[in-house]
Amino acid sequence: MFNIRYDEIYPNLGPYRKQLKCYPVVMMQGKQREEVNKGGKIILPTSALDHLTRLHIEFPMLFKLTNDKLKRETHCGVLEFIAEEGRCYLPYWMMKNLMIKEGEIISVEYTKLPVAEFAKFQPQSVDFLEISNPKAVLENTLRDFACLSKGDVISINYNDKDYEVCILETRPRNAVSIIECDMDVDFAPPVGYQEPVKPSTSGVKKTTFNPLTKPPEKTISQGYRLDGKEKKKADTHSMKEESQKSVPFYDYRIGLLRFHHNFNETEDMEVEATKPDSKGYRLKDIGTKA
Repeated sequence: MFNIRYDEIYPNLGPYRKQLKCYPVVMMQGKQREEVNKGGKIILPTSALDHLTRLHIEFPMLFKLTNDKLKRETHCGVLEFIAEEGRCYLPYWMMKNLMIKEGEIISVEYTKLPVAEFAKFQPQSVDFLEISNPKAVLENTLRDFACLSKGDVISINYNDKDYEVCILETRPRNAVSIIECDMDVDFAPPVGYQEPVKPSTSGVKKTTFNPLTKPPEKTISQGYRLDGKEKKKADTHSMKEESQKSVPFYDYRIGLLRFHHNFNETEDMEVEATKPDSKGYRLKDIGTKA
């Protein structure tokens, strides 16, 4: 109803930039917040919310964290404004990227980031290949993140095991927002991964099989007896019969019963017509002598 401009009421109110003491999430008072330690969002004091609401800021709230001593920086979102004054709580992996210890001073500054279009990740261990669907696991992990920064190493928890993944590239800038975006994802080979060596085919003669041609005949190897005696010569006729087993008898005719056939010999197989015996008997003559 009323259009209140806080910049007119507080003319000296500039952009949000504070120096805060940094602590890990596990040192925060109250119950343990494991979800905060796995995501990419931090806990800020209440005064930060009071300052930000007086500015014409765009949501979501994104911040740039800087370690002024080592000139290292990263970007994050905010989860809650419940920290003590002068303090902020960060996930442990974020403190490792900033190379900062608990109780040291970091710079927290409000910033704007473009929407992500592309990101490339590199697992830091070959154990990451054990995950059957890495894109689905990564997508589920990034739900707790608000932005990504090039060069950061994030932690992915899957089946009670942590996997570290480095962000190699982000587009269109080195820091992007991933809230409500359609982002393409790519993976680089894990650190220490080696391509499997293919066996060398040099000196090996390649044989090609043409299904339209007759396959080559199988060679029968000659065996030897253990007692040193000469091996009996195989009967060619029995071998021929053995090779003809399970072969259909295509020349079969009704009325002809044969237990042996030779496909190499042609013979005229005619069935002699036999006349049925038409001689009959009378019932009263059955059992009497002729």
